Amino acid sequence: MKTFGRMKVWFILSIGVCLLGCASIRDAQILDREIDRIYSRLNALQKENNSLENKISALSAENQKLRTDLLFRLDNVQSEIRTLSTAVEEYKDYLNKPSKEIGRVKEDVDGRLRVLEEGRKALEEENKAQEEKIRGMEDRLKGMEGKIKQTEPEKPGPPKEVLSEGKGPSEGMGNMYKVAYEAFQKGDVEGARKKFEAFLKHYPNTELSGHAQFWIGETYYQKKDFEKAILEYEKAITKYPEGSKVPAALFKQALAFLELGDKANARNLFRRVIERYPRSDQAEMAKKKLETMKQPSGDSKGKSVPSTKKKTP
Repeated sequence: MKTFGRMKVWFILSIGVCLLGCASIRDAQILDREIDRIYSRLNALQKENNSLENKISALSAENQKLRTDLLFRLDNVQSEIRTLSTAVEEYKDYLNKPSKEIGRVKEDVDGRLRVLEEGRKALEEENKAQEEKIRGMEDRLKGMEGKIKQTEPEKPGPPKEVLSEGKGPSEGMGNMYKVAYEAFQKGDVEGARKKFEAFLKHYPNTELSGHAQFWIGETYYQKKDFEKAILEYEKAITKYPEGSKVPAALFKQALAFLELGDKANARNLFRRVIERYPRSDQAEMAKKKLETMKQPSGDSKGKSVPSTKKKTP
């Protein structure tokens, strides 16, 4: 019985060992499969990591290239900005010069208009006094002539001096002016301006000099450079006050101010034309412009005014 009991115990133990052995082999197989799976995953992750590192390296190189290119472009842009800033400052200085000249001309025009208005009445009184003096002198001369005729026989007077010079432009001067004027008529504004300026250098004080100065102003007016046109018209008015182009210069100066939006000076100049040159064509046109400016839609700037080319150049 004891032997059988011992055998029974050994049998149970053997069965337990066998069962334990079977369990350990199955677990080991599962564990191996799990390890294989983990290794496979690690290999895949390693490959993916290598691929990412390669992409990062490529992106880093491209980023460096882009950064270098952007820095280069930024330097170019900054250089262009500096150049443009310098150009803008120079252009501002250039624009300020004509504005100062225009301001001076405006002040001069206003001052002269005030002086003219104040002196008009005085001139009228003075003219009346002069007319009285002239009439008195004429009466005295007539009386003296009568006495001389009664006491002395009539004698032939000395021959009148014939002036061959100064009555008209010389042939060379006339041709030079004609060439410049024809260039303006053909639309060669820049060429005409140079020719008129050359004419003034050769003939600064002739009866055609005021005409040439006026047409220089016209060349700027045609180019819509109204500020320079005003300055050139002003030269025609001040340098050649007795010239036949003064009424036209005053009228076109008024139109230029009107183009610049300065209605006050334009209106004053139109009135000046009417007062000083009442029988001129420009006086009639000035009256029409003043009437137009009174109307609600009267902000026209003189673009439909008849051309000054119809008259003597």
